[in-house]
Amino acid sequence: MLPNRGPLAMNGRASSSLHPSYFDALYAGEPDPWQFETSAYEAAKYDATLDALPHDRFASGLEIGCSIGVLTARLAQRCDELLSLDVSEQALDTARQRCIDLPHVRFEKGQIPQDWPDGRFDLIVLSEVLYYLDKDDLDRLAARTMLSLAPGGTVLMVHWLGETDYPLSGDDAVEHFTSRLERWPVRMFRQAREPEYRLDCLMLG
Repeated sequence: MLPNRGPLAMNGRASSSLHPSYFDALYAGEPDPWQFETSAYEAAKYDATLDALPHDRFASGLEIGCSIGVLTARLAQRCDELLSLDVSEQALDTARQRCIDLPHVRFEKGQIPQDWPDGRFDLIVLSEVLYYLDKDDLDRLAARTMLSLAPGGTVLMVHWLGETDYPLSGDDAVEHFTSRLERWPVRMFRQAREPEYRLDCLMLG
């Protein structure tokens, strides 16, 4: 049985941000529902994600939607401290085990934007998460992201471009999110578009 996404809009997409129970059902049925551990596509995308970063090292990183921690373990090599969030306790348990030898990595359970962590970060990674939110939550997420970003900090976004029934497509989610950043002095550092995903790297100041 497919997890419940909630009410659907006229276009067949979920009409509101996906509930944590959606992800709980996914991980209950399959410990690695997106094949992060085994997919050549995911490995290549992670290579591109890390290559897009403007600096070799970051003092404090925040990863939203860490899932089972495959990208987390790689981001940890670039951060002095890394905080990774996810809504699924099962996914977090796997991520913690994967990163058990990385004491500078912390994990917290939380749903964005409402469970946004305290602190300032010079790297915020939003990989495959924006399209799970509706536009109102994206508005709140944009504000929380920028208020938590240190001067000169980086926001890195990577999103699938294929068809989904999430609240927004990858393109619509990224474009809506970035349109809400106009009050802050952000600039596009790097942008790439592949057949299956887009990558957008922004810098503050």
